[in-house]
Amino acid sequence: MSPLDTIDLAILKTLQSDARITNADLAAKVGLSASACSRRLDILEKSGVISGYHAHVSHKSLDYKMIAVVHISLSGQFAKTLSEFETAVKRCPNVLVCYLMSGEYDYILRVAARDLEDYERIHRDWLSALPHVVKINSSFALREVIDRPNVGL
Repeated sequence: MSPLDTIDLAILKTLQSDARITNADLAAKVGLSASACSRRLDILEKSGVISGYHAHVSHKSLDYKMIAVVHISLSGQFAKTLSEFETAVKRCPNVLVCYLMSGEYDYILRVAARDLEDYERIHRDWLSALPHVVKINSSFALREVIDRPNVGL
């Protein structure tokens, strides 16, 4: 895909604030015809610039009141080791985010739990059972300050 132009950026900015906007309203907002806007959206989706449309659901409303930031060290960084860990961590339903890292730890995870007892269960049944894990360091978020679902445009 060619670089994003001002119309592409306007489309993305509008969708970030209201992904449920109709194509006709989006087109009017960015100064395109409905058909031209639809073509642009199709290109943005097929090229991977738009990777999906999501509802931002409050974890607390679903009774997940605790967020843990978990640092994981593996026994090595061989391709097979990383692949086996990544395949297994994707199966853990409480892991919201998993990043392969440089630095002291191999991975950082953001994990949602209902309470400390639930986190203990997740730690015991899921995190400790992940392949090649040699060290787990958990920190608990005291308060969410910002949770930006999108980058600023």
